[in-house]
Amino acid sequence: MKNIAIYGAGGFGREVSCMLNIINQCESRWNLIGFFDDTKPIGYSCGYGKVLGGLEVLNMYDEPLDVIIAIASPVGVHKLVGEIKNPYIDFPNIIAPDVRFTDQNSLSLGKGNIFCWGCCVTCDITIGDFNSFNGFITIGHDSRIGNYNVFMPKVHVSGGTVINDENYIGTGAIILQKNRIGYRTVVGANSVIIRNTKDDSTYVGNPATIVKF
Repeated sequence: MKNIAIYGAGGFGREVSCMLNIINQCESRWNLIGFFDDTKPIGYSCGYGKVLGGLEVLNMYDEPLDVIIAIASPVGVHKLVGEIKNPYIDFPNIIAPDVRFTDQNSLSLGKGNIFCWGCCVTCDITIGDFNSFNGFITIGHDSRIGNYNVFMPKVHVSGGTVINDENYIGTGAIILQKNRIGYRTVVGANSVIIRNTKDDSTYVGNPATIVKF
Protein backbone atom coordinates (compact mmCIF):
# COMPACT_ATOMS: atom_id res chain seq x y z
CA MET A 1 0.00 0.00 0.00
CA LYS A 2 1.17 3.50 -0.80
CA ASN A 3 1.04 6.30 1.73
CA ILE A 4 -1.35 9.07 0.79
CA ALA A 5 -2.58 12.28 2.41
CA ILE A 6 -5.54 14.47 1.57
CA TYR A 7 -5.05 18.24 1.34
CA GLY A 8 -8.26 19.72 2.69
CA ALA A 9 -9.94 18.42 5.85
CA GLY A 10 -13.40 19.77 5.04
CA GLY A 11 -16.44 18.06 3.61
CA PHE A 12 -14.93 17.17 0.25
CA GLY A 13 -11.80 15.83 1.93
CA ARG A 14 -13.92 13.57 4.11
CA GLU A 15 -15.79 12.31 1.06
CA VAL A 16 -12.50 11.50 -0.66
CA SER A 17 -11.39 9.64 2.47
CA CYS A 18 -14.51 7.49 2.28
CA MET A 19 -13.79 6.83 -1.39
CA LEU A 20 -10.26 5.67 -0.55
CA ASN A 21 -11.76 3.19 1.93
CA ILE A 22 -14.05 1.77 -0.76
CA ILE A 23 -11.16 1.56 -3.24
CA ASN A 24 -9.21 -0.42 -0.64
CA GLN A 25 -12.10 -2.86 -0.27
CA CYS A 26 -11.66 -3.68 -3.96
CA GLU A 27 -7.85 -3.58 -3.93
CA SER A 28 -5.57 -2.76 -0.99
CA ARG A 29 -3.88 0.30 -2.45
CA TRP A 30 -3.87 3.36 -0.17
CA ASN A 31 -2.68 3.96 3.39
CA LEU A 32 -4.20 7.29 4.46
CA ILE A 33 -1.74 8.90 6.88
CA GLY A 34 -3.88 11.98 7.53
CA PHE A 35 -4.78 15.41 6.23
CA PHE A 36 -3.03 18.67 5.45
CA ASP A 37 -4.97 21.88 5.95
CA ASP A 38 -3.95 25.52 6.37
CA THR A 39 -7.10 26.51 8.26
CA LYS A 40 -7.14 23.88 11.02
CA PRO A 41 -4.66 23.24 13.85
CA ILE A 42 -2.26 20.32 13.90
CA GLY A 43 -3.95 17.36 15.57
CA TYR A 44 -7.48 18.42 14.60
CA SER A 45 -9.58 15.35 13.79
CA CYS A 46 -12.13 15.55 11.00
CA GLY A 47 -13.47 12.09 11.83
CA TYR A 48 -11.40 10.26 9.23
CA GLY A 49 -7.91 11.24 10.33
CA LYS A 50 -5.92 14.04 11.91
CA VAL A 51 -4.44 17.19 10.44
CA LEU A 52 -0.68 16.82 10.13
CA GLY A 53 -0.05 20.47 9.35
CA GLY A 54 -0.28 22.91 6.48
CA LEU A 55 1.79 23.83 3.46
CA GLU A 56 4.99 24.41 5.42
CA VAL A 57 4.85 20.95 6.99
CA LEU A 58 4.10 19.31 3.65
CA ASN A 59 7.03 21.03 1.98
CA MET A 60 9.33 19.66 4.70
CA TYR A 61 8.02 16.07 4.44
CA ASP A 62 11.12 13.93 3.91
CA GLU A 63 9.86 10.75 2.25
CA PRO A 64 7.73 9.87 -0.79
CA LEU A 65 4.06 10.73 -0.33
CA ASP A 66 1.07 10.83 -2.64
CA VAL A 67 -1.23 13.80 -2.07
CA ILE A 68 -4.73 14.40 -3.39
CA ILE A 69 -6.04 17.96 -3.24
CA ALA A 70 -9.69 17.94 -2.14
CA ILE A 71 -10.55 21.62 -2.30
CA ALA A 72 -13.55 22.87 -4.30
CA SER A 73 -11.93 26.14 -5.37
CA PRO A 74 -10.35 26.21 -8.84
CA VAL A 75 -8.18 29.26 -8.14
CA GLY A 76 -7.29 27.93 -4.69
CA VAL A 77 -6.16 24.58 -6.08
CA HIS A 78 -4.04 26.26 -8.76
CA LYS A 79 -2.36 28.50 -6.18
CA LEU A 80 -1.72 25.60 -3.80
CA VAL A 81 -0.19 23.38 -6.49
CA GLY A 82 2.23 26.16 -7.37
CA GLU A 83 3.30 26.45 -3.72
CA ILE A 84 4.03 22.74 -3.19
CA LYS A 85 7.76 22.56 -3.89
CA ASN A 86 8.61 19.24 -2.24
CA PRO A 87 10.13 16.79 -4.78
CA TYR A 88 8.93 13.84 -2.67
CA ILE A 89 5.28 14.70 -3.36
CA ASP A 90 3.35 13.06 -6.19
CA PHE A 91 -0.24 13.62 -7.29
CA PRO A 92 -2.14 10.46 -8.31
CA ASN A 93 -5.53 10.27 -9.95
CA ILE A 94 -8.19 9.00 -7.54
CA ILE A 95 -11.00 7.17 -9.32
CA ALA A 96 -14.06 5.62 -7.67
CA PRO A 97 -14.53 1.93 -8.52
CA ASP A 98 -17.74 2.48 -10.49
CA VAL A 99 -16.45 5.24 -12.79
CA ARG A 100 -16.80 4.21 -16.43
CA PHE A 101 -14.23 5.09 -19.09
CA THR A 102 -15.77 3.73 -22.27
CA ASP A 103 -12.49 3.77 -24.25
CA GLN A 104 -9.30 4.11 -22.25
CA ASN A 105 -7.23 3.81 -25.43
CA SER A 106 -8.53 7.18 -26.65
CA LEU A 107 -8.37 8.86 -23.23
CA SER A 108 -5.61 11.32 -22.34
CA LEU A 109 -5.57 11.90 -18.57
CA GLY A 110 -3.20 14.07 -16.56
CA LYS A 111 -2.47 13.91 -12.83
CA GLY A 112 -4.15 14.88 -9.58
CA ASN A 113 -7.71 14.38 -10.83
CA ILE A 114 -10.57 13.14 -8.64
CA PHE A 115 -13.44 11.13 -10.12
CA CYS A 116 -16.20 10.48 -7.59
CA TRP A 117 -19.05 8.02 -7.84
CA GLY A 118 -21.06 7.39 -10.99
CA CYS A 119 -19.06 9.36 -13.55
CA CYS A 120 -18.98 8.35 -17.22
CA VAL A 121 -16.25 9.48 -19.61
CA THR A 122 -16.78 8.42 -23.21
CA CYS A 123 -14.40 8.34 -26.19
CA ASP A 124 -11.64 10.63 -27.49
CA ILE A 125 -11.47 12.71 -24.32
CA THR A 126 -8.55 14.84 -23.12
CA ILE A 127 -8.42 15.83 -19.44
CA GLY A 128 -5.56 17.79 -17.89
CA ASP A 129 -4.48 18.08 -14.26
CA PHE A 130 -6.15 18.69 -10.88
CA ASN A 131 -9.78 18.55 -11.94
CA SER A 132 -12.52 17.42 -9.54
CA PHE A 133 -15.52 15.48 -10.88
CA ASN A 134 -17.83 15.35 -7.89
CA GLY A 135 -20.17 12.50 -8.77
CA PHE A 136 -22.60 11.36 -11.50
CA ILE A 137 -21.00 13.49 -14.21
CA THR A 138 -20.96 12.65 -17.93
CA ILE A 139 -18.25 13.81 -20.33
CA GLY A 140 -19.21 13.43 -24.00
CA HIS A 141 -17.07 12.41 -26.96
CA ASP A 142 -14.24 14.62 -28.26
CA SER A 143 -14.35 16.95 -25.26
CA ARG A 144 -11.24 18.78 -24.07
CA ILE A 145 -10.90 19.72 -20.40
CA GLY A 146 -7.93 21.69 -19.09
CA ASN A 147 -6.68 22.11 -15.53
CA TYR A 148 -7.98 23.11 -12.08
CA ASN A 149 -11.68 22.81 -12.91
CA VAL A 150 -14.37 21.87 -10.38
CA PHE A 151 -17.43 19.97 -11.59
CA MET A 152 -20.18 19.60 -9.03
CA PRO A 153 -22.57 16.60 -9.02
CA LYS A 154 -24.69 15.71 -12.06
CA VAL A 155 -22.99 18.04 -14.54
CA HIS A 156 -23.42 16.96 -18.16
CA VAL A 157 -20.78 17.95 -20.71
CA SER A 158 -21.92 17.27 -24.27
CA GLY A 159 -19.68 16.15 -27.11
CA GLY A 160 -17.05 18.38 -28.67
CA THR A 161 -16.99 20.78 -25.73
CA VAL A 162 -13.86 22.69 -24.68
CA ILE A 163 -13.46 23.69 -21.02
CA ASN A 164 -10.17 25.42 -20.29
CA ASP A 165 -8.82 26.29 -16.81
CA GLU A 166 -10.06 27.34 -13.35
CA ASN A 167 -13.78 27.02 -14.05
CA TYR A 168 -16.48 26.12 -11.52
CA ILE A 169 -19.45 24.22 -12.96
CA GLY A 170 -22.38 24.07 -10.54
CA THR A 171 -24.61 21.13 -9.66
CA GLY A 172 -26.80 19.90 -12.50
CA ALA A 173 -25.41 22.29 -15.11
CA ILE A 174 -25.49 21.28 -18.77
CA ILE A 175 -22.89 22.32 -21.33
CA LEU A 176 -24.36 21.78 -24.78
CA GLN A 177 -22.30 20.36 -27.61
CA LYS A 178 -19.33 22.15 -29.18
CA ASN A 179 -19.43 25.12 -26.83
CA ARG A 180 -16.33 26.61 -25.25
CA ILE A 181 -15.86 27.66 -21.64
CA GLY A 182 -12.69 29.67 -21.22
CA TYR A 183 -11.07 30.67 -17.94
CA ARG A 184 -12.34 31.41 -14.42
CA THR A 185 -15.98 31.05 -15.40
CA VAL A 186 -18.70 30.16 -12.89
CA VAL A 187 -21.74 28.27 -14.18
CA GLY A 188 -24.62 28.26 -11.71
CA ALA A 189 -26.54 25.19 -10.59
CA ASN A 190 -28.96 23.78 -13.19
CA SER A 191 -27.84 26.33 -15.78
CA VAL A 192 -27.64 25.45 -19.48
CA ILE A 193 -24.77 26.79 -21.57
CA ILE A 194 -25.89 27.15 -25.21
CA ARG A 195 -23.07 29.37 -26.52
CA ASN A 196 -19.42 30.16 -25.80
CA THR A 197 -18.83 31.95 -22.51
CA LYS A 198 -16.72 34.97 -21.62
CA ASP A 199 -13.81 34.65 -19.20
CA ASP A 200 -14.11 35.83 -15.58
CA SER A 201 -17.91 35.77 -15.73
CA THR A 202 -20.80 34.09 -13.91
CA TYR A 203 -23.60 32.45 -15.89
CA VAL A 204 -27.00 31.49 -14.49
CA GLY A 205 -30.26 30.26 -15.99
CA ASN A 206 -31.70 28.35 -18.94
CA PRO A 207 -30.41 29.52 -21.31
CA ALA A 208 -27.55 30.77 -19.15
CA THR A 209 -26.73 34.47 -19.27
CA ILE A 210 -24.18 36.62 -17.47
CA VAL A 211 -25.12 37.90 -14.04
CA LYS A 212 -23.20 40.51 -12.07
CA PHE A 213 -23.03 40.79 -8.29
